[in-house]
Amino acid sequence: MDIADRRIATVHFTLTDADSGAPITSTRGHAPLTYMHGSGGIARGLEQALEGRRAGDRFEVVVAPEDGFGPRHEALVQTLPRSMWRAPSEPKLGDKLETTTAKGPLDVVVTAIGADTLTVDGNHPLAGRRVRADLEVLSVRVPTPEEVQFGLG
Repeated sequence: MDIADRRIATVHFTLTDADSGAPITSTRGHAPLTYMHGSGGIARGLEQALEGRRAGDRFEVVVAPEDGFGPRHEALVQTLPRSMWRAPSEPKLGDKLETTTAKGPLDVVVTAIGADTLTVDGNHPLAGRRVRADLEVLSVRVPTPEEVQFGLG
């Protein structure tokens, strides 16, 4: 059975930075990813590369930012007065915060801490990066009625 819209696919993947070769993440050695194809649950470029594949297929693809995790927007990086920090603990690099913008909630990550300032970044960590994906399709199946009704994941 081929991967197509509204089918459940189970895949192993390894993501690396396509330009530097630096590892990003992998399901190998862990549980594979199971998703409903066509639901937007994974990056568009990965979904397009998986379309029509079947169990046993193993391949690599490079996904451009516009088909992956989006372009990087420097406007989402801001340096703020440290006095805006409202948490009871001291800020640490990598702390995640939720803020509200005109477009709704936005998660930001603390990327720099100064004596009087904090720098936060609202970009996806992989925004603006080309990603190489080593993919292996483990299985493809029709969803159960519950998966159709309630979605997968």
